[in-house]
Amino acid sequence: MYSCGSSFLCSSYHTGRAGNSAKQEGEKMRIISGERRGLQLKSASGTDTRPTSDKVKESVFNIIGPYFDGGRVLDLFAGSGGLALEALSRGMDHAVMVEKDRRAQAAIIENIGKCRYDDRVDLMRADARQAVRRIISKEEPFDMVFLDPPYARDTYYKLAGELAGAGLISRGGTIVCEHDRSVTLPDSFGVFGKDKESVYGGTVISIYRQAAGEGETNG
Repeated sequence: MYSCGSSFLCSSYHTGRAGNSAKQEGEKMRIISGERRGLQLKSASGTDTRPTSDKVKESVFNIIGPYFDGGRVLDLFAGSGGLALEALSRGMDHAVMVEKDRRAQAAIIENIGKCRYDDRVDLMRADARQAVRRIISKEEPFDMVFLDPPYARDTYYKLAGELAGAGLISRGGTIVCEHDRSVTLPDSFGVFGKDKESVYGGTVISIYRQAAGEGETNG
């Protein structure tokens, strides 16, 4: 199910991110594991984006999964949709992807079709801040949230705190933030504390989880 701006939803390509954007347009993306293992995905070529490497993606899912028994995933900077599609392949039920770049949106739609996940994805064609406002109004919590905003726009990470504060990340849910080593993220977003931080070259993956018995959220 594809939806436009009136619907709602961090991925392998992200609009405006710093790094090896243009020269990595030809790099291959694929589903690493799960029911769509090995499926090649289209990159968001021509956009100012860069890929999360398969090595980093696999490491992330080994930490947070690696497989899931249902649940909902939100990718606020979806790019080509690689992370959310990987989560679906590994057992998540439904994904909401947010992407404002039209070329990246086209790649997302093609990749959803390749994966045959047409009825399991909502695509929000909007800026992440606008999308979060709509998501909050829907009051439907997520079990996993990916945030990989443009490295030059560190304030976007505050959106994780807004979602957590609104009770839209389920108890036991996970927040995954990808960021540059020069960026220092807070120790917590609401009741979700930093559980693990892994460094891959110039990229850092920070994973947040709710401590047992700490706070209450929907879901």
